[in-house]
Amino acid sequence: MKIKSVLLTIIVMLTTACLTAQEIYNMPENVKTRWISAENYKGEKGKGGMTNKGAKGSAFETILAGKQLVLADIKGTGVINRMWVTLNNRTPEMLRALKVEMFWDGAETPAVQVPFGDFFGAVMGHLIPFESAILASPEGRSFISNIKMPFRKSAKIIITNESEKDLRLIFYDVNYSITDELPEDALYFHAYWHRENFTTMKENFEILPEVKGKGMYLGTHIGVRCNPVYGDTWWGEGEVKVYLDGDTDYPTLVGTGTEDYIGSGWSQGVFTQLYHGCTMADDDTTKNNSLWAFYRLHIPDPVYFYDECKVTIQQIGGATTKEVVDMLNDDVTLEPISISTWDRYSFMSLLDMEPVPDVRDTTMPKKGWTNFYREDDVCAVVYFYLDDPENGLKPLQPVEERIADLD
Repeated sequence: MKIKSVLLTIIVMLTTACLTAQEIYNMPENVKTRWISAENYKGEKGKGGMTNKGAKGSAFETILAGKQLVLADIKGTGVINRMWVTLNNRTPEMLRALKVEMFWDGAETPAVQVPFGDFFGAVMGHLIPFESAILASPEGRSFISNIKMPFRKSAKIIITNESEKDLRLIFYDVNYSITDELPEDALYFHAYWHRENFTTMKENFEILPEVKGKGMYLGTHIGVRCNPVYGDTWWGEGEVKVYLDGDTDYPTLVGTGTEDYIGSGWSQGVFTQLYHGCTMADDDTTKNNSLWAFYRLHIPDPVYFYDECKVTIQQIGGATTKEVVDMLNDDVTLEPISISTWDRYSFMSLLDMEPVPDVRDTTMPKKGWTNFYREDDVCAVVYFYLDDPENGLKPLQPVEERIADLD
């Protein structure tokens, strides 16, 4: 019964675009709607738009360099339903230098501590029009979150400008509901971001480092800036792995490749859909800045955990065997792991062979496809729910690391 209760709670929390007609017109018991904006800082009843005699006197705020803006400071019990923000400076540097933090129920450490742009799907600071089940930017000029964020005692959202430039204009509203109580097993929303520039050979990138507790892995936005030493070879052979409730060396959940994880196949182009998409597929290697951004949301296929959870993605690429041999001969850092000549029967798992063969050996197949470990610039923001307002993860990386080498 407990599992069923948790499932029903999360379904209610995540339903955004799929409300039935009955749910729309049913009147809930004692639920009050509030909006916070520069025209009503506290979301108070009957106190919106009071400046300039009600004639749009306080539509925006300014965040000076090194300063912060408290976007919302709510007391009581409720659920944040929607956030909308737009900025006059939407450069990659500013979107990475702005830090958004969210605190639930007076917690000392934030449940959310993420670069502003990445949180809203502008991965690597690039904002394009898109819409998913939880995030949107209708014309590539605004930032919308429809993520349900419940709190029992209080909610606080802060944006800090860690850049060296003033943010002259920030328009925003935070839309939330006040209620008497939440279900006992309602979970807290969390988000975490980090970047490796570059990843470490043979080590998986951790989308979600291990978190303890009971919760749900909601999904992720991932960005990749390809290492130019690999030319135009494919970077996305790595498998996503989800370690659940006591998994050690091997996970319970594992995919078959990066494009497969987001629902595509045989490489990936730009597409945006409710639960999966690729917002950027820039393979112009002539500029040595091949950029990719993609997402997957586990709403129709929820991933629950009851003790702990960790999510990783392998750093594996692929190319023709000849290309791999050429890179090895040029002393490019890589390690071949398999060769395929396009059917399962001829597939060679090199790491299972004793000794591990050298693909440059004249006896090895030369017309196959070779997968290999590689090192790229990878970042990810992960969204998840947890039964605790604190997650114990590392603080956000310094701004210098966040904005380094942005294209």
